Amino acid sequence: MKKKIMLIVPMLHQGGFERVCVTTARLLESYYDVYIVMFDSKDIAYDIKGLNVVDLHLGVREGKIGKILNVFKRSLAVRRLKKEWKIDIAYSFGPSANMVNVFSGTESQVWTGIRSYMDMGNKQLIKLFSKRADKLLCCSKRIEKEITEKYHCRKAVTLYNPLDVETVRKNAVSEEIRLPWEEEGNIIVSMGREDDVKGFWHLLKSFSVVRKEIPDVRLMIIGDGEFEEYKVLAGRLGIAADVYFTGMKKNPFPYLGKGRVYVLTSYNEGFPNALIEAMALGIPVIATDCLTGPGEILRKEDRTYGILIPNMSPEKNMDASCISGEEMGLADEIKRMLTDKEYYETYQRASEERAKDFSNEHYVERMMRWIG
Repeated sequence: MKKKIMLIVPMLHQGGFERVCVTTARLLESYYDVYIVMFDSKDIAYDIKGLNVVDLHLGVREGKIGKILNVFKRSLAVRRLKKEWKIDIAYSFGPSANMVNVFSGTESQVWTGIRSYMDMGNKQLIKLFSKRADKLLCCSKRIEKEITEKYHCRKAVTLYNPLDVETVRKNAVSEEIRLPWEEEGNIIVSMGREDDVKGFWHLLKSFSVVRKEIPDVRLMIIGDGEFEEYKVLAGRLGIAADVYFTGMKKNPFPYLGKGRVYVLTSYNEGFPNALIEAMALGIPVIATDCLTGPGEILRKEDRTYGILIPNMSPEKNMDASCISGEEMGLADEIKRMLTDKEYYETYQRASEERAKDFSNEHYVERMMRWIG
């Protein structure tokens, strides 16, 4: 008899751990009976055709009392489903789903997913998960190490996000897209939702410096959000016509594939999927060496697979007249990548090579070893 796996996620809107949840279901469905339980099915951004998906219709509620009541209702609903389906392992993605998973009890194993270093900021929750979960699946070795040492927890393990290199490449050429420029030129690309943690003001300012020396350079930011304040900043920097905010795309890969260089300016990450997806398309990458993620991806033993720059200031500065030294430094790295052919090709090959280490096969192998 197949084991029964429940995957718990708040929504399947565009985001890193949402993508991992759907991918996990696809990868495991041949070996186990897999169910996805979500709190709200609004704005689903991923293909869930053929998967067993249940919507609890318990979306976000405002106010402290509303949120507490929601946790209670969600936990009762998940507990009922765990018993009804005789679930062997319940694996949750993100803090709110993790909380429901540990509170819903039953005899099922509880696996909590720590998918971002930002999750580490809530010490009470990490203590709770360390005490009540059977396994804490961390997206980076840095997070695993910190949980093990700070919370004296021996249940933490590292599980890197899966990557289907061939599907990423196939999706990148699956449709024709139109960009707002008649001549596309050299496109700098980044991907992420509108969130201060992504540090996009650094990227815009660095790009404005590059644009003064390389006239055909363009910038494209792919991700959910209006980006109104960033559009204003682009105007003040004199680069509005050269910057394109695509908004959310169900298939972002044709846009990503247009990039000549991928730049990540986050000051906090868990394990940035988009960075590896860009590498799978053979795009050289430049990334901040923030607390978790980029360093583990771009360094392996004595090799470097992309350019790591020092982590950048989390202090949001939308003053167009203020270009910091760290932003000038990023601009220098971008300029070198665009103008030094040998340098570019070295990191182009390195990207493709390193992306293979984060394969679906490796992910499934580790999961099956733990599931048994």
